[in-house]
Amino acid sequence: MAISGRVTEGSIHTRVLANLQRNLAKSDKILEQMSSGKQINRPSDSPTGTVSSMQLRTESRANDRYTRNADDGLAWLDTVENSLSSTSTLVNLARDYTLQGLNGTSGAGTQEALAGQIDQIREAMIAQANTNFLDRPIFGGTVGGSVAYAADGSYVGDNGETVRTVGANSKVRVDTAGPDAFGSGDTQLFNVLKSISASIRSGDKTKLTGDLANLDKAGVVVRTAISDVGSRYNRITQMKDMALDRSLTVAARLSEIEDIDLPKTIMEMQLQETSYQAALAASAKVIQPSLIDYLR
Repeated sequence: MAISGRVTEGSIHTRVLANLQRNLAKSDKILEQMSSGKQINRPSDSPTGTVSSMQLRTESRANDRYTRNADDGLAWLDTVENSLSSTSTLVNLARDYTLQGLNGTSGAGTQEALAGQIDQIREAMIAQANTNFLDRPIFGGTVGGSVAYAADGSYVGDNGETVRTVGANSKVRVDTAGPDAFGSGDTQLFNVLKSISASIRSGDKTKLTGDLANLDKAGVVVRTAISDVGSRYNRITQMKDMALDRSLTVAARLSEIEDIDLPKTIMEMQLQETSYQAALAASAKVIQPSLIDYLR
């Protein structure tokens, strides 16, 4: 014969109160989600969601860092490109004056004026070569000083590179070494201009013809450097766009994991309130307020 368990008044009260507490705890959790706008307010709310959220936030910070690095790199390359473009214009102007020196038959006064123009261009080019960005010479490598070229046109920089990390395992150089932009040796731009000036003053057209050839070679080096800067600029721009796109994707995924569905949460809250009110009504019938009511 089966023996039925004995249900006491105390056990009924205990169960009813425990269920009411669970209802209140669930209502409190829903209210917390509505006030914070987040599904996850502590790791225990969703252990797997918490891990995913932390990973996504780490990736988001990395993408933000890549974007900032890209902006800084683009500013560097903008400065380099502007300086090289100005230099290229000056090279063309120096070439015109050199041709005038080759073709002219004027006197010493005109030759001195042409040579003076070449000297002025040379000084302007050295100033361009010493352009600074954030108090650092953009053509000086990682030199600690404020200039890449001395007043006599000699290179005083080093072979260091300034790079920016613009993606995972992706680094791009954002400066240009002076010799890569202005040449070296006999075809170093400042040496060529100095030689042109001396040849014009001396009237040595044979030497001036060789100087013109060297000037053309130096001009090719400048234009090649401009092209290289442009390709690096495009690469950084592409990496920046990729980082921004990925940031949007990560933000959307993070919202799916962390943010609440507001209409759904409101409905759950209303259902919970209805359930709690029903539980209270049922409990009022089970838990009698006095011994007299119990004895009825």
